[in-house]
Amino acid sequence: MSTAELFSLLEDKGIALSLKGDQLAVRGDKQALSDAALMALLRSHKAALIAHLQAIAHQVPAAGKAQVPPNAIPADAQAIRPEMLTLVTLDPAQIDALVAQVPGGAANVQDIYPLTPLQEGMLFHHLVDPQHDAYVEASLVACNSRQRLDRLLGAIQQVINRHDILRTAVVWQGVPEPVQVVLRQATLPIEEVQIDAAQGDAAAQMEARFDPRNTHFVLQQAPLIRAYVAHDQVQGRWLLRIVSHHLVLDHTTQELVFEEAELIEQGRQAELPAPVAFRQFVAQARLGVSQAEHEAFFRQMLGDVDEPTAPFGLLQTPLGRPGEADADAEDVDDAQLRLPLAQAQAVRRVARQFGVSTASLMHLAWALVLARSSGRQDVVFGTVLFGRMQGGEQIDRVLGLFINTLPLRVRLDGLRVDEALRATHASLAQLFRHEHAPLSLAQRCSGVAAPTPLFGALFNHRHSPEPAAGEAQAPSSPDELVAFSARERTNYPITLSVDDLGEGFSFSAQVQGGQALGVSAQRVCAFMHQAVQALLDGLAQAPQGLVSDLDVLPADEREQLLRQWNDTAY
Repeated sequence: MSTAELFSLLEDKGIALSLKGDQLAVRGDKQALSDAALMALLRSHKAALIAHLQAIAHQVPAAGKAQVPPNAIPADAQAIRPEMLTLVTLDPAQIDALVAQVPGGAANVQDIYPLTPLQEGMLFHHLVDPQHDAYVEASLVACNSRQRLDRLLGAIQQVINRHDILRTAVVWQGVPEPVQVVLRQATLPIEEVQIDAAQGDAAAQMEARFDPRNTHFVLQQAPLIRAYVAHDQVQGRWLLRIVSHHLVLDHTTQELVFEEAELIEQGRQAELPAPVAFRQFVAQARLGVSQAEHEAFFRQMLGDVDEPTAPFGLLQTPLGRPGEADADAEDVDDAQLRLPLAQAQAVRRVARQFGVSTASLMHLAWALVLARSSGRQDVVFGTVLFGRMQGGEQIDRVLGLFINTLPLRVRLDGLRVDEALRATHASLAQLFRHEHAPLSLAQRCSGVAAPTPLFGALFNHRHSPEPAAGEAQAPSSPDELVAFSARERTNYPITLSVDDLGEGFSFSAQVQGGQALGVSAQRVCAFMHQAVQALLDGLAQAPQGLVSDLDVLPADEREQLLRQWNDTAY
């Protein structure tokens, strides 16, 4: 197994690697780390993995790039000069225009550097329609006392004080390219609101009142996190609604924020590692694989693609269409489907048999769904990459937005089932090396003319282990926090997330703007379910049969097409 393939497998398992001195540090959930075969692979490839991470950490790939320059803005700086900026080039006038947008001026500026590729894409969508920002997220937690709530809020502020990315604003006016500005001080906005018990459930009121679909962020003001608190008199508890922008937080970062806040609350600050600046990742993303290498790779992959992949005829969300800023933000349909355990076990067994990851098998199943729903045998869709696998030292502890979305092309016509599976696995491994490439660059390398999108569907395979059997689901003490809601959205018409639960798998589909075409999230889940089963049957019974012959039509739709619509009896 090559180093790239091993990193792809580790990403599939939700395992992150980092360096601690000259040793390899492995981080992930206990279930994944208890996989003896996977640990044996890590041991046998240890030297190559360390060398790979060291090369990235010191920016010495084949091209021989220099080490990441340090931040040159002094702690007591009262003015910012061009030579102080080591990751971006700005002249004095541009610096003055930027500093004028920062509360506290130059004295409150700790660092300035560019955006990562995914941040650039999110900023674009924010500017297209800031009132309906697809990348605002929210969660809701409850606790049984105001004292507990205040301790949590104080701890979150301390986490903000520790980490650069949580004190980051985004500025694009007056500068040649958008930049992120790290403030030295940024206070978490906290607003206490009143809940009317007569209006129903307090939690539902908080979710509706601070719905991320209708929340506007001023990105130039850090932190890009807000807190809203309310007393639920009926339930005798306090509610905390956290609203944040995806520009500064991914799922792993959210978990780390609460993990660190809990340790701080417990007086265990000494156990926290020294924070690692997000600028290290920005530099790696910008200075690692060259733009020329990215372009050559994506031109080879996409150069002859001249039509977009539009599953069920969907290519753009209502909010993504120019001139439709007032489109209905409520037209978002969600559904979940869990695979039967026997089917989930078969997925893992077949993946091992063919020497691929379960992620590769799921990507191929999704490609079959897109082929059937778009009338194409050569499909392109976006896939979410973890982003932390090729980081440097302590990358698993760095807070920030690391994930990226990039196109994956899957050709089905003329390939045997086993060939298609191995080809998909190889394509994912190759894509992994380019995980920090800008999506805009990849799309420019295709034959689809702008502004038409290259694809209308997003696929996210993520590791989401369930609690071990017998592990407490309810609070173990009256003072413990209870998290009971969270919501994420994207700017794509169809999003399918596959959650690897450790033993089982579940699908979460989200469809925006599909009601008029009869495209529901539940229907998407049903297609994916059937595609997985068809793929398992094909690999078990006729691996040398054509993958394009596999039938992914759900049973109820087959019944409708073949029987109900052809019933000539009156």
